Amino acid sequence: MTIRLYDTDARQVRDFTPLRPGCVSIYLCGATVQAAPHIGHIRSGLNFDIMRRWFAYRGYDVTFVRNVTDIDDKIIAKSGEQGRPWWAIGYENERAFNEGYDALGCLPPTYEPRATGHVPEMIEMMRGLIERGHAYESEGNVYFDVRSFPDYLELSNQELDNLRQPESEGETGKRDARDFAMWKAVKPGEPFWETPWGPGRPGWHLECSAMAHKYLGTAFDIHGGGIDLIFPHHENEIAQAKAFGDEFARYWVHNAWVTIAGEKMAKSLGNSVLVSEMTKRWRPIVLRYYLGTPHYRSMIEYSEEALREAESAFARIEGFVQRVVEMAGPVEPAAEVPPAFAEAMDDDMGVPQALAIVHTTVRQGNSALTADDKESAVARLAEVRAMLGVLGLDPLDPHWAGDGRGEDLHGVVDSLVRLVLEQRESARGRKDYATADAIRDRLQQSGLEIEDTPSGPRWTLGSR
Repeated sequence: MTIRLYDTDARQVRDFTPLRPGCVSIYLCGATVQAAPHIGHIRSGLNFDIMRRWFAYRGYDVTFVRNVTDIDDKIIAKSGEQGRPWWAIGYENERAFNEGYDALGCLPPTYEPRATGHVPEMIEMMRGLIERGHAYESEGNVYFDVRSFPDYLELSNQELDNLRQPESEGETGKRDARDFAMWKAVKPGEPFWETPWGPGRPGWHLECSAMAHKYLGTAFDIHGGGIDLIFPHHENEIAQAKAFGDEFARYWVHNAWVTIAGEKMAKSLGNSVLVSEMTKRWRPIVLRYYLGTPHYRSMIEYSEEALREAESAFARIEGFVQRVVEMAGPVEPAAEVPPAFAEAMDDDMGVPQALAIVHTTVRQGNSALTADDKESAVARLAEVRAMLGVLGLDPLDPHWAGDGRGEDLHGVVDSLVRLVLEQRESARGRKDYATADAIRDRLQQSGLEIEDTPSGPRWTLGSR
């Protein structure tokens, strides 16, 4: 068994060899908490949640770090626009992100450090870089000298002569316009921390280099994030960490975007779809299926039609699970997933190919149900539950009980629907088929699907 991953730095799929046998360390660039999350933000968390689950299934002890950027230019700008403290905006949106991750079934990280809690580590890193000649202070700012690091831009495969470094207001005193800020001198009305070079606040790139060093050491296995972070963020992280003396990440894994009309979903473009709104309209497990089952390196073009297709596809899986449980009672997941599923997941987290195995197994299980082959149906459900568990999509997992809509409410609805179905059965018993059909039609108009089974009628939420 060998897991293979596409390494952005190597530009190829590589066999995964951990630094420590039996262990895997992952650092994922998490939320910048200037606003509530849209589904593009949560996609990254989902993709790496599935990766983490697969490593755990393969027997690895996983350390998963996902940071929170709770101070940066955007948060300070929002503070000025809204007339609210920067920390209040950050904390409010940090909670919104965590609610979104939890709603869609992401396991909590091993560590979730905030940038503002690690200024001493940032000062230590800047001091070391200045001493080694890779950074310098100017007018209260501290900059990284990109020409001092020969391997700069290897990740993004750019030429230094053609580079235009993004920068923000107040970055004065640079020796070279391509140098980037590690520390920003204080400006009136902004938060600040004291340093040997004067009061100020950290730059975005420095935060992650310092936190990765703190929690994962001088070297770790996998650094993840969206493709939009390759430059400048990840490129600058590498420069700081390696110039400081760290080996840093050995594999770079990047997920693609969620797009609308071919453009990246982003708050700045006004085309974002908030997770909090989506979970009111769609079951969270369906959203997880929609966002988590395409390959992590493939773009997802957002549309209502695509969501309805995901809902229908998951309903076929869920319907099989429910029918077997009704027939045979609780069925535990199999100890191992089918070999073809494992082969797909080992090959760069090939979730689409793995999902095809899930659907094939569901079809086999449905055929067994039709043939009244209880033993085969139960065996197929055990396999399906094992596979869905790896993907975080097992509808029988306690996390999905009530599916974010309230288990008590689901019970009330179930009681009311069953009362109506009993009336329908009574009508059928007295051969009043017109009334029975009218009851079924009214239920379907309410968004319910009614299926007559050997053990009696059953209801499910229908597709939109």
